[in-house]
Parts: sequence; structure tokens; C-alpha cells
Amino acid sequence: MDVLTTTDLTKSYNGQTVVDRVNITITAGEIFGLIGENGAGKTTLMRLITGLSRPDSGQINLFSASTPSELAQARRRLGSVIETPAVYPNLTALQNLECHRLQCGVTDKRASGRVLEQVGLADTGKKKAHAFSLGMKQRLGLALALVTRPDFVILDEPINGLDPIGVIEMRDLMHNLSSQGVTVLISSHILAELSQVATRYAIIHRGRILTTLTQAQLHEQCSRALAITVDDTAAAVVSLETRLGIRHYKVVDAQQIRVYEQLDNPVGVATALAQAGIQVTRIVEVGDTLEDFFLATIQGATK
Repeated sequence: MDVLTTTDLTKSYNGQTVVDRVNITITAGEIFGLIGENGAGKTTLMRLITGLSRPDSGQINLFSASTPSELAQARRRLGSVIETPAVYPNLTALQNLECHRLQCGVTDKRASGRVLEQVGLADTGKKKAHAFSLGMKQRLGLALALVTRPDFVILDEPINGLDPIGVIEMRDLMHNLSSQGVTVLISSHILAELSQVATRYAIIHRGRILTTLTQAQLHEQCSRALAITVDDTAAAVVSLETRLGIRHYKVVDAQQIRVYEQLDNPVGVATALAQAGIQVTRIVEVGDTLEDFFLATIQGATK
């Protein structure tokens, strides 16, 4: 089931287009990672989805709602942290959550304590929010987003400011929400962070979605491999399997194979193919890091 679909969503400020005909679809229960450098349009897109800003053109379909009145009702099922979490600096974490709980009409008096435990702030006691570290404020913002038990959570750079343990805890929390059927939209400017969390990704640059891919597609794109150019890929595959026991490979086209095993043995691979009568014209190790892939995608869009 599709939780969110945007169609040609566009927004401009002062004559500059910051969200440019964006089309994305997010399905129930997935963790959708929105990746882009600062100023790419991530926050503006999230503001449009949550109703904090109005689009100049295009359409939002949220939980099958598309008209303004329907969207207002559907957004009750959202929890979000956009930009800086809105908290009362002179209140404790529990007091902030209690205020938010009452404003949202949540009658479960145990909700605030449960959510504080969930995000790791249960032991903050009487400490006021103004004394919180950036990471603690991020956690408190997440707690505010979760107190209503939303079906769809939207988080703008939630890992920013967290220490390594906090990043791991945030990752576990995202996976836990997803396992409960909660859909998550999470943004970051660091692909390596999102690669540990998201199940699907969209790269946004200058307001445009450049590519959308699954976690498996991303890992395949970034996997190291031996790119082997031969005269007969069918025969080469048979030789790789029978002579070297290689099973992890991909036939790219009529002349190239990518082998994801024995990366430290290119001479042995080439020799085995040659002994089978296969002409090897090139063998080289290829593959991108996550950062390489992200940068190459952006650079390709600017050419």
C-alpha cells in the first residue's frame, strides 16, 4: 500500500525553485532515505508533505487523501521533526511531552514515559531542555513525534549531533518502528549513515530527484568487482563456475562480466579463462564507495 505519492511537486522562494517537479512514492512500513547535500531541497520537501508549506504546483496523495480537507485529516497520522525540534527550553523532557500529549488529545497518561524510555531520555529527570546537548534535543524531538503513535514519521537529519552509540540506537529505533508497520521518511546529507537504516533511497539535488533505488541496488552499485572483458561471456561463465567455483557474478553485456569474488586473484581468474580458450582483453577492479556513488550521481546531473 502506498502511504505517500507526490506528483510534479514544485515550490519556489524568491524566484528560485527549491523543489522541482518531485515524484516519489513511499510504501507502508519502509524506511525511505532522502539523501542530498545541504540546500538540496530535503527540508522544503518535508515541509510540503507535512503541510508546513504549500506547493506552487503538483499534488500530494497521503493515505489516499488528496484534497486540502482530506490531507488535513490524513496529516493527523503523521509525526515529524522538521529542522530544529520545537521544545519549551525551561521545561523538562517529561513536561515537554506532557504538554504535547495534551495538545494532541492523547488520553493515555503513560504515553510520555513510554516514549521517553523508547528514545533513551527516561533518566533526564529535572534537567531542563535548554541544558540538553544537540543529540539529546534530537531525541526529544523524536519523542514529540512519536507520542501520538503515528503511522508515518518524517525526520529531518535526526542523526545530526548524535555520538556513535546514539547513531546505533537511532538506527535500532528506526528498524523497530518499521517492524511495527510504521513508515519512516528520513533525510541526511551523508549516504553512509542512511545506508545503515534505509530500505530505499532517493538522491535529491537542486530540488530534483536524480535517482531512486533500493538498498540492494545501492549495494550492488557500490560493490567491488573484477570487470572482465572477454570474447564469449557464455563460455566464460561456465569456466568461472566449473574451474574456480565462482557463483557471485553478473553478466553486464555480451562482452563484460563482473565477478564479486577472488578480487585478490585477478591473474588466477584470467589464467583460468585463458586455459579454457577464452580471450581476455581486459580485467580491472571496479566499484564505488557510497560517497563515490553519491558524488558521481550529482556530478553527472550537472554536466
